[in-house]
Amino acid sequence: MSDEPIRLATVGRMVRRRWRLLTLLTVVGALVGYGTSVLFPPRYTTSASVLLPGQWEERELLTQVGLATSSAVVGRAGTALGWDGVSGAELLDQVSAEAADGNIIKVSGTAGTPERAQRLADQVAQQFVTFAARIAAGGTDPEAATGTETLREKVAQTHRRITDLADAADPGRTVESVQARTELAKLRTELQQAMKKLEQADRAAGKTGMVVMGPAARPDGEAPPTRTQLIASGALLFFLVAVIGHLAAARTSRRPRTGPEIAAALGSALLGTVDVPEEPRGAQRREDGGPRARIRRLLGLDTRWDLPAPPRSGDQADGRIRYRRVCARLRDRLPAARRLLVVVPDGDEIARRAAGQLVAEAGRERPSPSSPGGEQPALRVVEVPVDRPMVPDRGTESGALVVLSAGSRTAEELSGIAGACADGGHDVVGIVVASPVRTRPARTAERSGDEAVAAPAGRRPMTGGSV
Repeated sequence: MSDEPIRLATVGRMVRRRWRLLTLLTVVGALVGYGTSVLFPPRYTTSASVLLPGQWEERELLTQVGLATSSAVVGRAGTALGWDGVSGAELLDQVSAEAADGNIIKVSGTAGTPERAQRLADQVAQQFVTFAARIAAGGTDPEAATGTETLREKVAQTHRRITDLADAADPGRTVESVQARTELAKLRTELQQAMKKLEQADRAAGKTGMVVMGPAARPDGEAPPTRTQLIASGALLFFLVAVIGHLAAARTSRRPRTGPEIAAALGSALLGTVDVPEEPRGAQRREDGGPRARIRRLLGLDTRWDLPAPPRSGDQADGRIRYRRVCARLRDRLPAARRLLVVVPDGDEIARRAAGQLVAEAGRERPSPSSPGGEQPALRVVEVPVDRPMVPDRGTESGALVVLSAGSRTAEELSGIAGACADGGHDVVGIVVASPVRTRPARTAERSGDEAVAAPAGRRPMTGGSV
């Protein structure tokens, strides 16, 4: 898996073989999302629209947005609402504003109930309009609101003064007439300046004629993230983390999967590969398993998900031929051996079944009188834990035969088993790799395995030849 690309077929195989674990983690994620929604109560959001008449540039609209969410506006809104235990500083986090098309500023308020959210949005919008009008009128002081009217009165007085001077001016060239004309020119200059300021004030007053476009609508749903969204997000997050974790663990795995790799890790020779028919899920349960083993079986952790689907096997005779060949190679390597220790890693159900079949085949098979070897060595199966491997001390055994399934153990675990065999005084005489296969439907004309073994060589099928 470490060198193979991740394909959709790989993800699909992982989901099929780990669906119970993924379902459990998804439910846990949903519960975490529900707990998060309980810790954070629901919130409701609504908006009130404020219309800004006239022509406004984009930067001016951004200035008004900042003004709508300023502490001065929000603080006045909080004072007007008079909510117990809620200060203006706390309301700053519950108020937002944005500029929309058509010179419209939407002021949004968020609260724990729809009614409070509606009141907050309406009050902030109203305070924003009032505060903006005061600023445009010349300041935040209420007395500055009369500045425009005072300016108009001054303009009217100036007009009357000019008229009086014009009537009293001497058309001659006396000193008094020159002074009158000079004063008249000054007054005209002041009048022009006053008119310019008045026009600016009128334009500013026209721009600050903001209008609140009706009350805010009462929200009928929670503001995101809602409880449903939190539950769905938690379930999806845990599911994705579980899938990515499975893929990452399989990609970084360095477990030997081929016979030569396993033989190199154990430092012995590969005697062969045997097939173990795959059993139904319920038939794989062992009565001697503890609570942890039952939980692993329940969640599907007792089988590898990253291994490809088992191939279809031949008939019963084909499977027995592989076991007989292993026994023959074992007899050839140790012709004088009488007893051998069959070491099976604890928890490897495929290897355990293969070892049992190998023991049965060794006890069933009898060498011919012309065979150079003696009797078939007696095999004794022992299961060794991989975390702290311990092999019985050598007694009458002539060595150890290791049986395990491909891809089930790491190279370090296999080295530990080899070291445990050496500590017990056993030489690893060979390795047998067990591979799960899917059984074919029984053929009606198929003879039993015993009949196939006893049949003459010329009448045997091609798959059941002599060893």
